[in-house]
Amino acid sequence: MTVKRNALITGSTSGIGLGIARGLAAIGHNIMLNGFADREEIEHLKAEISSTYGVRVGYTNADVSNPEAIAGAVEQTKADIGEIDILVNNAGIQFVSPIEEFPIEKWNAIIAIDLASAFHFIRLALPGMKQRGFGRIINVASAHALVASPFKAAYVSAKHGIAGLTKTVALEAAEHGITVNAICPGYVLTPLVEKQIPDQAHARGISEEAVVRDVLLAAQPTKRFIKVEEVAALAAFLADEQTTSITGAIIPIDGGWTAH
Repeated sequence: MTVKRNALITGSTSGIGLGIARGLAAIGHNIMLNGFADREEIEHLKAEISSTYGVRVGYTNADVSNPEAIAGAVEQTKADIGEIDILVNNAGIQFVSPIEEFPIEKWNAIIAIDLASAFHFIRLALPGMKQRGFGRIINVASAHALVASPFKAAYVSAKHGIAGLTKTVALEAAEHGITVNAICPGYVLTPLVEKQIPDQAHARGISEEAVVRDVLLAAQPTKRFIKVEEVAALAAFLADEQTTSITGAIIPIDGGWTAH
């Protein structure tokens, strides 16, 4: 039987993050949502997840590019659902451009949200996990933590950084009942990926259909997008009580992309 734990998932009002939130709630964990959406949508999500799975659900609109806001989100999580047992660093943004044209402000924003936010959440959540002798930290990276693609300098750099951060914290926390792992999805058809399609088409001078066929899915031998539910299932597995010996792992879920 799964022990009920408290999980904070960043970037969880849509896409992969929301899928992970639902997946963790389905096995009995309380959920703290984070992200941007209108108030009515948030209230609907909270009520729906709570009633469907019988768990407590909180929400913080903290801007994860801001370390002070992150500290506030951690404290709000403790107040709303309890101490953080499971931390899922999922928030991320993307921008596609040749490096010589890459806007500095976009570089800074991607590094802040996709990499630095994970550092700040971990440094704040880890002491409590150590005190209680249990913790699960799951960083949602990307196949781009393992391989590169052109026109994604900031994103690829951030995700490679997430891989290094994951390994480092796993070593530091290994004797405290805490595991730290990274999930590396290939292309999942989320709003983030959908937004990339016209950007990639512009950067490469090809049609959007060609981007899907010849760029996004070309590297995935399965020739299909990864399902959000598949990523959520892997996160739920890594959050389990019985996965104590899986730590410091950088785990692809990419339809065979990184097997090339």
